[in-house]
Amino acid sequence: MSVVSLADAAASKVTREDLISAAEATGFSIKDEQDEQDYLVLLQSADAIIEGIEAEEDYIPPQLQPVETTQERTFWRPNPEDNPLNAWSHRAELQAKRPVTNLLQGRGIALKDNVCVAGLPTTLGTFAELLSKDGKYPISAIDATVVRRLLEAGATVKGTAVCENYSACPLSYSASTGPIHQPWCKGYCGGGSSSGCSILVAAAGLAKGTGNHGEVVDLAIGGDQGGSIRLPAAFAGCYGLKPTHGLVPYTGIAALAPMMDHVGPMATSVLDVAKVLQVIAGYDGLDARMTAEAPLRDQVKDYPKLIQDFLELPEAGRQSKPLRIGLLQEGFTTYGMTESVRDTVKAAATKFFSAAGAEVVEVSVPMHKLGAHVWTASTRASLSDFGFLGHMAGYLTFAPPHLQPRRPLDQEWYELLTATNPSAVNVAIAGSHLKKKFGPHPEAKAHRQVFKLRAAYDHALESVDILVTPTTSSVAMPHPKLKFIDGDPASSVMDKLKMSIGSSTNTCPFNVTGHPALSVPCGFAAPEDKSTDVKFPIGMQLIARRWDEETLLKAAALFEREILGSGELLGSADRKQ
Repeated sequence: MSVVSLADAAASKVTREDLISAAEATGFSIKDEQDEQDYLVLLQSADAIIEGIEAEEDYIPPQLQPVETTQERTFWRPNPEDNPLNAWSHRAELQAKRPVTNLLQGRGIALKDNVCVAGLPTTLGTFAELLSKDGKYPISAIDATVVRRLLEAGATVKGTAVCENYSACPLSYSASTGPIHQPWCKGYCGGGSSSGCSILVAAAGLAKGTGNHGEVVDLAIGGDQGGSIRLPAAFAGCYGLKPTHGLVPYTGIAALAPMMDHVGPMATSVLDVAKVLQVIAGYDGLDARMTAEAPLRDQVKDYPKLIQDFLELPEAGRQSKPLRIGLLQEGFTTYGMTESVRDTVKAAATKFFSAAGAEVVEVSVPMHKLGAHVWTASTRASLSDFGFLGHMAGYLTFAPPHLQPRRPLDQEWYELLTATNPSAVNVAIAGSHLKKKFGPHPEAKAHRQVFKLRAAYDHALESVDILVTPTTSSVAMPHPKLKFIDGDPASSVMDKLKMSIGSSTNTCPFNVTGHPALSVPCGFAAPEDKSTDVKFPIGMQLIARRWDEETLLKAAALFEREILGSGELLGSADRKQ
């Protein structure tokens, strides 16, 4: 690596002690006096270059500049009485002054609170003191690509929805602002980490009329690294799509790990999922997650029209080439899979896809049993670096300029996160251990295993159009105890983590293989622990070939029509009787 300039050694504040410390941290010592002098000048030169870059004015590309809105960008924290489910982070009312289309005209939308919205704070679901030196949440100067596209399509941004602490919890208890409650029964977990999004959407959909939910929305944008769109959609009872990796730009959204970062729509219907996907998909010229397979903006499919045309075909026309639906056998026997979830998903898929003229068969992908392990091994060692410390990925990418998390992690970070989200602490500890013991080689091997896993799913999808699994292994469960209450101790670290073990086994493999996956509501069941007689939603996960969201949405729309027509997805009041 060439040296581009030499610093003025006399003016530099970098000392011999700094050089010695840096060398020791790297794993060696410099014994020769001349070598030491030379390396000191070189270190001072590198330091001077970084100091100079730090002094430069930051740059925001034109496509991330804030969209001009009809009113000044303001925000507010909703009062508890206006936010009974604790799902809203910050409220707003943003409309583009000059929308480009009317595809989402008049539609309100919420965004997960790791998506940058200019003029609004970004919290990442964690504590302000961990994101800034002044103890205040940093205000975004940019509109993420998806935000610009939503506003330009006529949508009204209603605000940001609470997400789990650092997006690192599959349930809805870990945010710094406290647990987010199910609209079906307060005190019960929704899924994470796009928890506020799913709760607000479900409260406008299947759970509508089950109580006072405050302001809700029927559209939201979630993020998904291991199931964080699909899990909350399943737990709360709405639709949640993790698109093909790279179909929707992640630019302007806080990363957790680039190889598995996804952003996608959550909604009350398949048609709405299709509408939002059409608006937000397509190359943006900034996100390196987007490959040559990603469509340009003017090549994005008209997903709503495609599924509407498909549903309007005469039944005979659809049956000339019926969809083949494959029940993925290994997905029904994962750790912690409850009988009620397993049987409901299998019965619903068989009954309603068959009624729609599809062919339902069983398929086997033995490597699916290792899918969650491959996901873990391919990301865990470096996850803390990206997600908690803000490290760059090594390729050109645009990191949100206002997000500068505290580093290194310290005792305060540990204590705050152990009390709220021990999943994050576990990730940090594991990352440190794995890097020290194993180095980069096992992670590199796991990446090669990802290609093997992808090939296994691709092979199965040669014989069927859609793979089906349960989205989660159980329905909603009570929140853990986060504080000492009336003399009762808070739940232990293991008590909190045990609640979610196995919950993402069916979702996380597709974050690394990149296949599109959609959770659709398919039934209800009471909790296994009989803690309440309330029945909670069950989600069915549909998986399609990479870049084939069209078939995925067609299959989901077909299922949706059949199950809604049957009356089996009734409101809470009807189901409790």
